[in-house]
Amino acid sequence: MRSVNVIDRHREEETTTSCGGVLLHSDGASEDVSRLVLIEHGLDVLVNTVPTMHVVCTPNHLVDLVVGRLFTEGLASGVEDIREVYLCEHGTRAQVTLASQADFSRDAAEVVPTCCTGNRTLNRYFADDERPANVVPIPWHQEWVFSVARAFAGDSPLHRATTGTHSCYLAIDGEVLVCREDLGRHNAFDKVVGAALREGLDLRRALVFSSGRLPEDMVMKAIRAGIPILATKAVPTDETIRLAQEFDLTLICQARPDSAVVYNDPS
Repeated sequence: MRSVNVIDRHREEETTTSCGGVLLHSDGASEDVSRLVLIEHGLDVLVNTVPTMHVVCTPNHLVDLVVGRLFTEGLASGVEDIREVYLCEHGTRAQVTLASQADFSRDAAEVVPTCCTGNRTLNRYFADDERPANVVPIPWHQEWVFSVARAFAGDSPLHRATTGTHSCYLAIDGEVLVCREDLGRHNAFDKVVGAALREGLDLRRALVFSSGRLPEDMVMKAIRAGIPILATKAVPTDETIRLAQEFDLTLICQARPDSAVVYNDPS
């Protein structure tokens, strides 16, 4: 598998800052406090010189985010389709060179994901609008889910500091190989996928565990990536379950260290 040519001029910045406030108590007392909060960072992504995405994220693992987002949104078929990613020194502008060309006859309307950040996909010029292939199910063991749930329960660094991030874990055969955090669950998912692609991990053997609710667009990311097992601490929707059944995705929700609900298991 060919690796992505990366030119990363960005020196990763602090992801948190300290802000003051007043802590109120129910008995009427108050006191000045200082808390760490997440830094919101804006990143514009140009694909073959065309402004294509705006991402609001935490300012770390930005190349992973760009590579993962291109793949899970169907703009790139894999790392072999991504010739180069250039990230400017401020981390506010990524220029991507794809092997595929733009189709300017496509609808240019903005697409807004189901997330709490200001993410925008500005056009679908590079998107593959064909129906994704069904996921290839794999045999799995329930201990894989519980081991990742235990790792999640142990908390991740940014969430421990701020209680304000979403986390995403990627495991193969129950072993956690990649963990990423971000202020948005979509971003955390894409950072994990991007890191896995860049490291040459086989997504067709992966279990991905998310901290957030799984709406339709999150599940479609996993399907496009060929990930066979998607799990979350949170809950699905009816459309999520329908898509999992249609595309043969193993879907496990409300996963805790000692329990989980399997909504679809085609294996």
